[in-house]
Amino acid sequence: MDNLKTIDSLAIIFCQAVKKTLEKSTKKKIKFSSTFQSIPRVKLKPEVGCFVQFVGDYNGLAVINFSGQAAMDLYTSYMTSMGLPENELSRECTSNDVVDTMGEMTNQIMGKAMQMVESKYDLTSFFGQPKSLALNSSITLTPDLDYQDNRRIVFSIGTNRFHMELAMEKTEFIEMK
Repeated sequence: MDNLKTIDSLAIIFCQAVKKTLEKSTKKKIKFSSTFQSIPRVKLKPEVGCFVQFVGDYNGLAVINFSGQAAMDLYTSYMTSMGLPENELSRECTSNDVVDTMGEMTNQIMGKAMQMVESKYDLTSFFGQPKSLALNSSITLTPDLDYQDNRRIVFSIGTNRFHMELAMEKTEFIEMK
């Protein structure tokens, strides 16, 4: 397993899924930090937070927290790349259109991540519809996962930053030779 903990290997796959999905749908350059963090718990944070649980051969919870500026940048790029005129777009990061679009992007990211994990490890998990919320304050999420590990990954679109937090049951993928 490349001497990485399983959650770290999956965090790298999730990074690649975020980058590939958002670059394709927004036509913008997405970067992720070369360092991710081990964190004690996952949280939804202001201004737009999305979360989705995945279950199957491996189980966990993914959270993506967008600053208002990052949400607006992604939303505007996504909608204009689909041909919507800028003058018809929402102007507030807390509007339903922006929040729903962040949820749709999270859905696409999760689909890509699950496909990449299955391709690499021959293991499958399924996820429900991501929930997305406009938030004024943080909300700690406590998934019902035994001995969980958590990671936070920092992304940027231009000068705007957003974060993915990943919680997983304590599991180890061991490849059979």
